[in-house]
Amino acid sequence: MTESSIHRAGLFCKPGNANLGEVVPGLVQWLDERKIEVFLDEAAAQAAGPGAKATSREKLVADSDLVIVLGGDGTLLAAARAMADREVPMLPVNLGSLGFLTSVKLSELYEMLELFLNGKHRINLRMMLQAEVLRGGAQKHGARALNEAVVNQAALARLMDFDVHVAGSHIGRYRADGLIVATPTGSTAYSLAAGGPIVHPAIDAFLITPICPHMLTHRPLVVPGDSKIEITFSPGDEPVHLTLDGQMGFELEPRDRISISKSPIRVPLVRPWKKTYFEVLREKLRWGER
Repeated sequence: MTESSIHRAGLFCKPGNANLGEVVPGLVQWLDERKIEVFLDEAAAQAAGPGAKATSREKLVADSDLVIVLGGDGTLLAAARAMADREVPMLPVNLGSLGFLTSVKLSELYEMLELFLNGKHRINLRMMLQAEVLRGGAQKHGARALNEAVVNQAALARLMDFDVHVAGSHIGRYRADGLIVATPTGSTAYSLAAGGPIVHPAIDAFLITPICPHMLTHRPLVVPGDSKIEITFSPGDEPVHLTLDGQMGFELEPRDRISISKSPIRVPLVRPWKKTYFEVLREKLRWGER
């Protein structure tokens, strides 16, 4: 993407972040000076000051050539799910704490924007998953996620039985508190906390990670990214939920089937040229330290 093709930018912000009032007005002015139309979500419009007009997040993403995400990893996950049928480059700027996905520092914001406007940026295409809840053979719910889909009982940590099929083959029954299906991007999130491996985001794969499995043989499994993963479960005493990226969820019924596959839509993340994935691992997760 070259400078001449950048006409519209959207600011997708974490509501209530104390830094927005200091960041947004100057950023809007900087973009205006370069004749770039700016779309603001509700949080950005409030930070921009009186007279600023808010745009819905879905329309903001759909109409932008670049989405500047100001917040933490959760804000980026929400921005990724707001994409419809067009892959929109996203520049994630860390205003949070850990910021593993939003690895661009606030001090690097304008340098990264200059690189982007001059076509000297680097893009990482991140795989998303598509999760569907099938009830009576028909789709009841469906949504995308950048990190993971989780099936568990929300109220209490109690064992459940999960039957899992991959590409039509029954791989076995997991007895665990829950089951995570993660993308490589999500391998450093909930799946990692549950004992799953770290998978480089360039690898086309899914991770199937049981949460607190009852059997020692129930280990995390990595399967090809073009696989369709189907999950059924035994009904428990408490409601069972499918949760996507820890931000949205659906209550399941006993005979529901969860189908998970690779989404045709990917997330183009604008990344710093000088910072590799392994540098981020070392900086954010203390990877390799004693």
